[in-house]
Amino acid sequence: MTTPDTQRPRPGSDILRTALRRNVGAMAWGTFLMGLYQAGETAFPIALGLIVEHALRERSPGALALSIASLAVIITTVSLSWRFGMRVLQKANTTEAHRWRVRVAECGLQPVARDVDLKSGEILTIATEDADQTADIIEVVPLLISSLVAVLVAAVALSLADIRLGLLVIVGTVAILSTLSVLSGRIGAGTQEQQARVARAGAKVADLIIGLRPLHGFGGNQAAFRSYRKVSTEAKHQAITVAKVNGVYAGTALALNAVLAAAVTLTAGWLAFGGRITIGELVMAVGLAQFIMEPLKLFSEMPKYVMIARASAERMALVLTAPPVTTPGPRRPAAGADLEIDRVRHGSLRRIELRVSAGEFVAIAAYQPRAAADLASILAVNVPPHEYEGVVRVGGQELADLSIEAVREHLLVNPYDGEIFAGTLRTNIDPSGTSRSVPEAVEASMLTDVVALHREGLDYAVRDRGANLSGGQRQRLSLARALAADTDILVLHDPTTAVDAVTEQLIARNVAKLRRGRTTVVITSSPALLDAADRVLVLDEGVITVEDTHRRLLATDEAYCAAVAR
Repeated sequence: MTTPDTQRPRPGSDILRTALRRNVGAMAWGTFLMGLYQAGETAFPIALGLIVEHALRERSPGALALSIASLAVIITTVSLSWRFGMRVLQKANTTEAHRWRVRVAECGLQPVARDVDLKSGEILTIATEDADQTADIIEVVPLLISSLVAVLVAAVALSLADIRLGLLVIVGTVAILSTLSVLSGRIGAGTQEQQARVARAGAKVADLIIGLRPLHGFGGNQAAFRSYRKVSTEAKHQAITVAKVNGVYAGTALALNAVLAAAVTLTAGWLAFGGRITIGELVMAVGLAQFIMEPLKLFSEMPKYVMIARASAERMALVLTAPPVTTPGPRRPAAGADLEIDRVRHGSLRRIELRVSAGEFVAIAAYQPRAAADLASILAVNVPPHEYEGVVRVGGQELADLSIEAVREHLLVNPYDGEIFAGTLRTNIDPSGTSRSVPEAVEASMLTDVVALHREGLDYAVRDRGANLSGGQRQRLSLARALAADTDILVLHDPTTAVDAVTEQLIARNVAKLRRGRTTVVITSSPALLDAADRVLVLDEGVITVEDTHRRLLATDEAYCAAVAR
């Protein structure tokens, strides 16, 4: 059964509603405590006014002591309510941000590609900054309500002294919020564009880091840097624009709040001078005019934070609401089944047909690299079934009818450019920590020399993207990971292009031995791997043109000999 969080995701406004609904308990408790804090803050000048009135009337030490004790109670209430209220809200905020980070990361890492025009660097920004800013709504709403409580308490207290003072606070607050709501809309739009440009700059950095070595190789690093600088400059200009609007917003809010406070003070002075309010009420009014500045400032800033949270939620919705490219089926393939490609047409492939029996080791010699890449993409389910003609079957069942998780457990396609992660050799070979064939995989991939070279062995630290390993070592590490997975069907795409001929020969023998009885397909032009296979299928111009053993093809097919002989 699908839970609300795993159903078709929602736009930005729905994301905010979901965040609020999930934290209604924490927000209610936080709102109560923060309302108590604001009420206590506002009660302080009210208490001062009452103390002045009482002291002028009673003029006794006991009355003064009681007044001081009352102030102590108010101060203690203000301190504790703020402390525990913010603790509740910030815990809920950070927990909600964590939930959305995980949700965005889950969508960004889905094995079925999603139709999102975002690079990985942009998704990273959405999963961090935007998730945090969206979760800020958990704090914004209680603070908004508690600030409103403070304003209402002040208005009621001033109304008891003179109705004109209370009306002045209410009318002034409405006027301030009406003025600032216009600016908050501009902030939301500008913030969304700023976040998009910063995310694009982050994506550009990620691309540069990935391609740093080849860029240095052909001298393109300066051009790439200029490209990044242009994107970053655009982000900077947008950030400056948003900062200007923020500055205008903050300055306007402060000025309007100060004008309202001054108006309340002057009106109270005028009323006191005319004898319409007492000295104690004047003290209370002047104190409230000062204390009300903080809740008014907080109250006037909240619309801005709401717009920022909404802009971030809309950014997250770009990932969360993107429809899947394909809808996985519910079935699971039978263990140890065969692999069949039936008249598939896609890209450079033209009605390709082949069948690999369960337990067979088959090599595919693709004369055109593009055809090899297209075939690997289809088997890896990077291309959804509805985007190509023909059918791919695993264990007699069509790929479209299988759940993507079942396909991943049963059929593993190891790309020629397999990613290497920061960690250790062991965590790269066995990320889940559940493989029982790590030693065999290390030996078969000829990674033993790398393990033996370092005192830490398999616990040798690997830098991000394998920066402290050679190209051949990275490729063998990727191959070891594929072999350690021990899947029923394993597809290797050019697994030995970065190793020497002797090592390649040993790897070919080891892989054939380790995978005996397991279905294995190798897309390669390596003579060693082709010779180790049970049979070779030649993929030329998008179709299978011939099949035989490697040695027979060498003896009878000149084109094959020219393509694979070294």
